[in-house]
Order: sequence, then C-alpha cells, then structure tokens
Amino acid sequence: MNYQVVVVAAGQGSRMGADRNKVLLPLKGTPVIIHTLRIFEKDPCCEGIVLVVRESERDLFRGLLEKYGIHKVVALAAGGSERQESVFNGLKSLKSSDDRIVLVHDGARPFIDRRRIAGVVEAADKHGAALLAVPVKDTIKQVDSGEVRKTLERKSLWAAQTPQAFRLSVILRAYREGADRHFMATDDASLVEEMGMLVVTVSGSYRNIKLTTPEDMIIAEKFLEEEKEDACGPRI
Repeated sequence: MNYQVVVVAAGQGSRMGADRNKVLLPLKGTPVIIHTLRIFEKDPCCEGIVLVVRESERDLFRGLLEKYGIHKVVALAAGGSERQESVFNGLKSLKSSDDRIVLVHDGARPFIDRRRIAGVVEAADKHGAALLAVPVKDTIKQVDSGEVRKTLERKSLWAAQTPQAFRLSVILRAYREGADRHFMATDDASLVEEMGMLVVTVSGSYRNIKLTTPEDMIIAEKFLEEEKEDACGPRI
C-alpha cells in the first residue's frame, strides 16, 4: 500500500552534546539523515518524502540530497520552534488527498525496516491512526521531586516509536484542533487520542532506536556492522 512520509530533521539534539544537528552527524561516514531517508527512497510503496529542516540548514540539506542521490524528497518544509509546529508545517506541505496514508518519522531513527512500515500503513488504512510500539523492559517509577510516588504496572506500558501512520484527514484535523486549543503533545498520536479517536499499536522493534545520546551512536555503529556482516554472509 502506497504512502507519503514526513521526516522531521529540524531538532537541536542538545542531549547528543554535538556541535551540530544530530541528524547531520556521521554514522560510518554517512550522515544519520541519509541512512534514514534511504529506507524510504528504496521502498517502492513510498510515493514522496517531505523533509522538515531548519531554515538555516536548508541549503545544507539540499546539498546532501543531491550528493547521496535522494530523489523522493518533494518538499523541504520549515522547522518550527517545537516539534509539533515542525510536523504541522510538513503535513501542510503534502499534496495529497485526505484519504491518503501519511507517515510521520523521526530523522534520527535510521533502523526502521520495510516490513514494519508496511504493517503500520496497513493498520492506519484500516483504523485511521496507528503507531509502532514495544513493551517497556524496565520497571517504571513515577517520581516527583526525587521521590518515588508510584511504581507503574509494566505489562500495560509500551514505548511509542515512529513512524506513526494516519489518514491525512485525521492527522490534519488533530493538528488543527491541537493548535486551536493550545494543546502540546509529546507525539503525533497523542493529538489524535486527544480528539477521542482510536489509535492502534503495531509491534515495533527494539532496534528502531532514536539516536539521542552519544551512547546511541555507539549502538548504531554496531547495528550497521551487523547489517554489513549479514549482507556479506558469515565470516569464515
């Protein structure tokens, strides 16, 4: 099933401790954002990519798209002061019918696979909104001022990932209502939930990490090494 995707690459990435946008950091010699975009570039079901970037980095991203042969980017949308504003700008840049499925994906998640993309697209087509998620591994504590207030029931807790998938009419309505009500969400699905609409989960992958800290980059390099070994066959 075909889809379009908004890839968000306008963040600061302060927790990475780098001197630049974290999606521009090299991962085995290639910028993180290129690893991410190649997934959608190679997926025949992807009809177009809207890349959301900071205005000050627009020319830099244009150069990277040309250098690495990324041809499916149909628009560079302007990043906002918050992620929610950035995604909204990206969604408004789409040229598509209201019933078309659109994904929203973090530019710093370069390990999503095509099978899970297809799964979340199919679920959104059926239900209107869907997201990838994995069960949390750790015990989660609710903490206030350094004091534990409650231990949450782990079996009901899932960690949300991207891509998240929606019918375009659903997610645009959610973003417009969120803006009107000044409701700030931590992810796109939260806006749909706030409208009282159903959001279903699709099993994600623990490899689908968001590169946030320097430690994540070490893990990412290991993942790429494993992928290269798998492609080349077992070592003798």
